[in-house]
Amino acid sequence: MAASSTSRQSVLHQFETCRSDLDEHNDRRERLIKASRDVTNLSKKVIFLLHRLVTEDTSDEAALAKYAAKCGQDKLHEVQAIYADLRHELYGDLFWRYERQVSPGLQEYIEALSFAHFLERSALITYDQVQQTLCDASGVPYFPLTVSDYLLGISDLTGELMRFAISGISRRGGRRKAGDVCAFVRGCKADLERLTPYVHDLSKKQAVTTQSLEKIEDAAYALAVRGSEYDLSPEAMDRLVAQSIAGVSKGQFKDDANNSEHDM
Repeated sequence: MAASSTSRQSVLHQFETCRSDLDEHNDRRERLIKASRDVTNLSKKVIFLLHRLVTEDTSDEAALAKYAAKCGQDKLHEVQAIYADLRHELYGDLFWRYERQVSPGLQEYIEALSFAHFLERSALITYDQVQQTLCDASGVPYFPLTVSDYLLGISDLTGELMRFAISGISRRGGRRKAGDVCAFVRGCKADLERLTPYVHDLSKKQAVTTQSLEKIEDAAYALAVRGSEYDLSPEAMDRLVAQSIAGVSKGQFKDDANNSEHDM
C-alpha cells in the first residue's frame, strides 16, 4: 500500500508540474500577444504621424522631412521601451519558442522605423541599425532580430513610400521626389525578389510591392508624357497634378491638360 501511495503521489506531482508549465506558457503567450498588438498600434500611429507631417506646407521640404523623422523616432521610443520590458520574457531559447507571437509587431515596428529613416536620409535602414534600436545601453540585444522579420518589414515599407510619393507629387519638387522614390522601390523589389524562395510570406508581400511600384510608375510616366505633350508652366503642371491625383491613385489619369492650357 505504501509503495502504491508513493507512486500515486509521484504521478500527481508530474501532472501538477505539467499544469504549471502549461499555465506559464499560456500566460507568457498572452502577454506577448498583447505586447505585440500594442507595438503594432503604436507603430501605425507613427506612420500616420509621418505622413501627416510631411504633407504640411513648407518652403523647406528637406527640413520638414528631417523634422518628421525626428518626431517619429522619438515616438518609437515607446515601442523600444515595450521591447525592453519583454526582455525577461524572451531570454535564451524562449524567443524562438514565441517568435510567431513577436513577429507581427516587430515587422510593423521595422516598417515605421525604416520610413522615418528614409525621410531623414533617403536611404534604406540596415539590419544592424534596426538591431541597435533593440539593444540596452550596453549594446546587448533584448532578443535576436531575425533576417526574415527585417526583410518582411522592409517589404512593407514600399507601400508607405508609394503613399508618400503619390500624396506629395503635386507639391513643388514632388515630381522629382516621386521619381527618386520610384527608383528606390524598384531597387528594393529587385533585391527582395531573389530572396522570396527562402523567406516565408515574402512572395505575398512582393505582390503588394509590385502593385505599389506600378502606381508610382503610372503617376510618374503620366506626368512625363503630359509634360512633353503640352508646354505647361510648373504652376499649371502642379494644378493639373492636383486635379488628377485621385485618379492616379486608382490607376486612372484624368485628361485635364486642355483646361490647363486655357488657364495659361
